[in-house]
Amino acid sequence: MAMNSINTNAAAMIALQNLSATQNQLGVVQNRIDTGLKIASAKDNGAIWAIAQTEKAQASSLDAVSNSLNNGKSVLDTTLQAGTQLTDILNQMRQKALAASDAGIDDASRTQYETEFVKLGQSYANVVASSSFNGVNLIDASSGNISAIGSADGTIKVTSSHVNLNANAVFAGGLTMTPGTVVAPATTASVDQVSAVPVPWADGTGATAAAALALVDTAIKQVTQGLSSFGVDSKAVDNQLTLVGKLQDSLNTGIGNLVDANLAQESASLQALQTKQQLGVQALSIANQSTSVLLGLFK
Repeated sequence: MAMNSINTNAAAMIALQNLSATQNQLGVVQNRIDTGLKIASAKDNGAIWAIAQTEKAQASSLDAVSNSLNNGKSVLDTTLQAGTQLTDILNQMRQKALAASDAGIDDASRTQYETEFVKLGQSYANVVASSSFNGVNLIDASSGNISAIGSADGTIKVTSSHVNLNANAVFAGGLTMTPGTVVAPATTASVDQVSAVPVPWADGTGATAAAALALVDTAIKQVTQGLSSFGVDSKAVDNQLTLVGKLQDSLNTGIGNLVDANLAQESASLQALQTKQQLGVQALSIANQSTSVLLGLFK
């Protein structure tokens, strides 16, 4: 038979212990619901927390990778946009040279075509000089390679090499242009003073215009080949950006699986623990009242 004592109430102590445990569990569940995390700090689960921190660091590193790749993409996009303008200008220059090579037109018309040709050449030079992003110009005379970071450890690089597509290069010295203000040829016989075309086209035969046409054809081939390589490089950057994005998604999903709380499960646990808490309070109240029975023994 259990001993009855007013000094020691074993039932109340047990009820109090159970109630305290319930309240501790309730606090854990409420914290998970508030933060959305089942592991918010190292004290929740040190090993899992450490793994999650490592994965978070790698995911953060991939942000820097994305920034580097996007910078390279912007350089290449600028270059390709400029390339579209350059090919359009070259096609217009070709039309002028082809028209001027016709032996059936007079020298006045041929000189006019030359004037338009020179202005287009100046536009070409201006586009090349303007084709820079963040200080990098992949097609001007000076070298401007790009090498974007492609992985979190920095070992993978996505590069694009400089290709000189300025007028001096693509016209093989037969057309010299510097960016700046367009200067029209003189109205007199001094058309040959225009540095872009050393020999005036007004030769009565169209031979010099035909020579310019050959230069333009060579330039078109060189420019399109250069732009083709930039297009391949741009695709490589896009592919790497896609891969980095998928890696980040995978890492973030993995981190979530490790530390995120299942809110539906926690909601169910909250209701169960609240009910358990209420029952614990009642159990403690009943246990505390048991000592009052001893008063009846002394009546």
